[in-house]
Amino acid sequence: MSKSAELTRKDMKEPDKFQVVAGEAAAWVTARKTKALAVAGAALVAVIAVAVGLGLADRKARAAGAALSGVYQAAGAEISAVPLPGQTGPFFPSDEARQKAVAEAAARVVADFPGTSAAAYASLALGDARLRLAEWDAAGAAYQAYLAAAPKDDGLRFGALEGLAMIEEQKGNTDAALAAWTRLGAEVPTSADRADLEKARVLARAGKADEAKKLLAGFGVAHEKSLLVGEAAERLAKLGGK
Repeated sequence: MSKSAELTRKDMKEPDKFQVVAGEAAAWVTARKTKALAVAGAALVAVIAVAVGLGLADRKARAAGAALSGVYQAAGAEISAVPLPGQTGPFFPSDEARQKAVAEAAARVVADFPGTSAAAYASLALGDARLRLAEWDAAGAAYQAYLAAAPKDDGLRFGALEGLAMIEEQKGNTDAALAAWTRLGAEVPTSADRADLEKARVLARAGKADEAKKLLAGFGVAHEKSLLVGEAAERLAKLGGK
């Protein structure tokens, strides 16, 4: 993370500065997203929505935004046993330690600013951290809290919905996982292609190769403009389909 991505309470009073750092956060996360694990980084860009939703218009909003920025800083912190030259930290010895710090910071925002946009986005961050820590039920509860509080058209809903699907997979609930991926495609049309690709993966893993092949065979028609068409074709070939 660049040094300029460190927010102070003074910065939180300056909307322009806050929005610049939010843009850097978005770019940082986008550059590091990978397939199904993209959900684990979704909460890092929540600072963008808070910049717009809270507007930093009053003392409570600034305090909430400052608290949420602490979540963002912890989530983007470097993993290192010792301080790194030229960087101010924080540093964590492991990803587990980092995720625990994120969870603690996010839980404080939820507790201190109930009913605010900051609390909603902190719930998303909390879900991501609990997911990384393999605390499935706690992660699910946090994602559900975010989905209940965030607007239906919020740009980060895909992250919580993906997280719920991944939780069901980790629990071994194939039908529930498929339903969760279907929900993602229905509620976030821009993620419908990813949802179908993941559904095919879940089906294949569950021994339902024919259903997976059928879904992948029609992928190019259903999502002809998707950047995932090539990947769907590769997966179909590996399953012996055409």
